[in-house]
Amino acid sequence: MRIVVIGGGPAGMMAAVSAADCGASVILLEKNEKLGKKLYITGKGRCNLTNSCAEEEFFDHVVSNGKFLYSSIYGFPAGQVCAFFEAEGLRLKEERGGRIFPVSDKSSDVIKTMEKALQERNVQIRLRTEVKELLLSDGEVQGVLLSDHTKITADAVIVATGGLSYRSTGSTGDGYRFAQQTGHKVTELRPSLTALTVLEESVKELEGLSLRNIEIRIEGFREFGEMLFTSDGVSGPVILTASAALCRAIAEKTPLSLHIDLKPALTEEQLDVRVQRDFEAARNKDFCNSLSGLLPAKLIPVIVRESAIPEHKKVNEITRAERKRLVALLKNLVFTVTGNKGFEQAVITQGGVSVKDISPSTMASKKVRNLYFAGEVMDVDAYTGGYNLQIAWSTGALAGSSAAGAEYNRK
Repeated sequence: MRIVVIGGGPAGMMAAVSAADCGASVILLEKNEKLGKKLYITGKGRCNLTNSCAEEEFFDHVVSNGKFLYSSIYGFPAGQVCAFFEAEGLRLKEERGGRIFPVSDKSSDVIKTMEKALQERNVQIRLRTEVKELLLSDGEVQGVLLSDHTKITADAVIVATGGLSYRSTGSTGDGYRFAQQTGHKVTELRPSLTALTVLEESVKELEGLSLRNIEIRIEGFREFGEMLFTSDGVSGPVILTASAALCRAIAEKTPLSLHIDLKPALTEEQLDVRVQRDFEAARNKDFCNSLSGLLPAKLIPVIVRESAIPEHKKVNEITRAERKRLVALLKNLVFTVTGNKGFEQAVITQGGVSVKDISPSTMASKKVRNLYFAGEVMDVDAYTGGYNLQIAWSTGALAGSSAAGAEYNRK
């Protein structure tokens, strides 16, 4: 049995391994000059390849169509993904939040491990090979037509072409085109897990500043953790998560208000006591020189300006009303979100081939026989923390075994 896999990303590579393990002859087609080009840059080059949380908890981190993923995630959960990589010789480690990384902190080692696994299973890898369209006959896929007009026949085809994010890595939406050409619905595509732009010019002063243990609120969404200021907006884990949770709202309702609680561990009353204590210690200083124990240096000029307290006013002259205004500001620093950074900087694409057109138990198309989908090309996505790569591994494994006509099981 011959299976063609389109796309050499995580889902495509795992689909090829899975199909080969089930006895199929597999051809993996990748239009780039190497496999795993986007995988190489994930996790800042470290590759957060999955998350150790329990399967039940995993679905709390899925943004779109979690129920669709039940069969694939339970069939090849994080523990089995880790066991697979370790059996292939990759040493792993767990970090804060259950995030799993290679011990080497090199995403290239994850790719090398997958390449070795493919080679050991005699998967035929064809690089710099672009698929132009699927070959169909009587509602059944029979292979692919390459851009050089070469035809490759196959008993099954797996589309694992990724989304639109990081287009420089080859994510140009080919899979959506294949899906639409074969009668599948593609839902609206939006950049997700991306930095946000803000209106206020003050962010330029804050560029590069990282804030830890803060809480943000946007449109009722709350998240505690770390954020980063950029030259034109905000980024960091809590912002990326917000961009996924509020993907539609950001696309349709901007501007939105971003509220930052700089001291979420303290109530306003507790923070007021803390400020009074700091003020007492700095009672003869100018206001602008009294906040170093409370805030990072880069943030102080912005807070001083936003508080409307004269910067050179002596601390012992600050009124109760002014102090209360400062406390309120520290608990609610507001910026205006104007949009996101688009597909070029998005980690993933939200939207894709409608899961209504795909069988969740096999990843098979409901429209075309012997056609399968895996990974980001489908309308499934999750927050940061290794969850999106877990989706890729799990759906790839299920698509590969299903295409090969076998029940996938690594236990």
